[in-house]
Amino acid sequence: MSKTENPYKNLHIYYIQGHIGHQDGLFGDHFIGNWEEEDFSFLFFSKPSHDRVETLLNVQPDLILLDQFHMTYDEWQGGKLVPFKIGSFLVSPPWESDAGYKIGEDSEFEILLDPGVVFGTGTHPTTHDCLDILEKICRENAVRSVLDLGTGTGLLALASARLGCGHTLAVDFNLLAAKTARRNVIMNQLEERISVVRGRAEDFTDCPADLVVANIHYDVMKNLVCSEGFLRKKWIILSGLLRSEARDIEWKLSLLPVRILEKRERGGVWHTFLVMRET
Repeated sequence: MSKTENPYKNLHIYYIQGHIGHQDGLFGDHFIGNWEEEDFSFLFFSKPSHDRVETLLNVQPDLILLDQFHMTYDEWQGGKLVPFKIGSFLVSPPWESDAGYKIGEDSEFEILLDPGVVFGTGTHPTTHDCLDILEKICRENAVRSVLDLGTGTGLLALASARLGCGHTLAVDFNLLAAKTARRNVIMNQLEERISVVRGRAEDFTDCPADLVVANIHYDVMKNLVCSEGFLRKKWIILSGLLRSEARDIEWKLSLLPVRILEKRERGGVWHTFLVMRET
């Protein structure tokens, strides 16, 4: 795919209290997306859109504009997005995909990743560990299907497809994350191998899969690991855990018919487990 221009150079963010309904056509061409968190919404635009937001507030008078911000995309993401290599993967923003990094030197697979305004650029330590473990399992075993819970931008789902998994179901409760992941699946031409759905992780644990990846909040994970559907998976990757959370999850796992194959720790902060069902 040819290099594209970064569409997110400047972000104009409107912080709103309340749930925004469907407003098709209201926000215009400069609208990037709406990140909803509990009873708050963050509207992202590439250019100032005060008039659009004013119209929204008139249409939905229950909404309250709390604040507004302007920042660069690099400031929002905490740094400039550049291609990076991990294991056999070269992960590139589409606007940097031909910036001198080549497939075949140290990497076999390129993944184009446009995170938009969703967190999950692939640089977090837990994501690196998940990618590394995922590659290890897929290299050594026949993994036909994957369940990716809390997919975010869809990176782990994309990696599983690149590694040859026949089908991956990618799930995220956040609507903007699900839309972003779906856009990345289409951009990488992997629609036949990856399905993206919006939903609660708890509602998808019964879906059949050889492997489940859950790089998610502890509050969700602590219940998932005890569920019957979760324990039917042959391999389980659990990540995104802080030290005290990891201790609790490890204790829960010790009471279940599973075996911890690998434990990883990053700087004494982030923890990842590779778990296998006992047969």
